[in-house]
Amino acid sequence: MAVKAEVDAALAIRQHRALAARIRELGVPVVGFEGQPHTPDDLFCNNVFATCAGHLIIGSMKHSERRLEAERMDIRDYFTDDLGYAVTDLSQLNCVAELTGCLVIDRGRQVGFCGMSPRVDTSGCEAMHDAFGLQITFCFDLKDEEYHTNVVMSVLDSRCVVICPDAFKDPRVPSVIATAFDGHVIEISKQEKLAFAGNCLALTARDVMISEAGFDSLSNATKEAFCHEGFVLHPIDLSEIEKAGGSVRCCIGEIY
Repeated sequence: MAVKAEVDAALAIRQHRALAARIRELGVPVVGFEGQPHTPDDLFCNNVFATCAGHLIIGSMKHSERRLEAERMDIRDYFTDDLGYAVTDLSQLNCVAELTGCLVIDRGRQVGFCGMSPRVDTSGCEAMHDAFGLQITFCFDLKDEEYHTNVVMSVLDSRCVVICPDAFKDPRVPSVIATAFDGHVIEISKQEKLAFAGNCLALTARDVMISEAGFDSLSNATKEAFCHEGFVLHPIDLSEIEKAGGSVRCCIGEIY
């Protein structure tokens, strides 16, 4: 997080709206909720709210200011009253579980990849495994400077993984993850990771959203790797939002 940087809130709002518009242009419907002045981090909704089929899952946040987001009744009511979803509220448990920030999910095979950091503990990992109905959850340690797994890796359409090997404490872990994808791996460097290239998200079987900074950081070889795997990259400027420590994937909570 660029804690000492000045932030243009109006620009951040415009960038967030542009992200929603771009997603709609790619044929994916978007549901938006009004922001709250006292919880500015709620634009990173995927840490607090997530879904699996017919089910809303509410995260258990490490920091007190983010726990306020989990109390939002407008979001809860939308899923329960309008969509008829059941609710699993992890915020009521004695755990830390920042949902799809720390847990990257291969939805097609119901496999979770959980990077252990201060944003998740063992109880939280177990609670998320049960809440998402996963078949397997692979837990591993991130390096001390990392906070969310979705910054260092992304599973694209259940057929390919984007991963930064430098971010893992045990250097064997990235190769173990690679075996789960039969070698369909796009490795990114530490520099590409720091520009949020790993915080990308597949919106369709071919369309991948990535921030402009992340896209600009990619080497020609990395761009060719995305193309080889059948993906088209759609960069969008989120420079003001990225000062808060998150990018494209952090701003999107998928509805299943």
